[in-house]
Amino acid sequence: MFIAIGFMVLGGVAGFLLRKREFKHITKLIMGFIFLLLFLLGVEVGSNPQIIAGFASIGLEALVITLAAVLGSALAALLLWRHIRNSKKGVHEK
Repeated sequence: MFIAIGFMVLGGVAGFLLRKREFKHITKLIMGFIFLLLFLLGVEVGSNPQIIAGFASIGLEALVITLAAVLGSALAALLLWRHIRNSKKGVHEK
């Protein structure tokens, strides 16, 4: 855990020190690393027999949690959008 936090801090310091330099291909490099990490996570999950044995129940729970999170986020975004829209109408009417 401390190693991960250390790398995050080290990356933040490096970004601060190199903030004036332009990195043209950094987005593609980051996406490549993210895809590699996701692939390695899939390999790790696929090789774990306990996860594979309980996949049906884990999958159902994950689906329910995902749907609840998406619906909650959409509802919160809708409420925020309405609040912002109503606030702007009040400013223009005054």
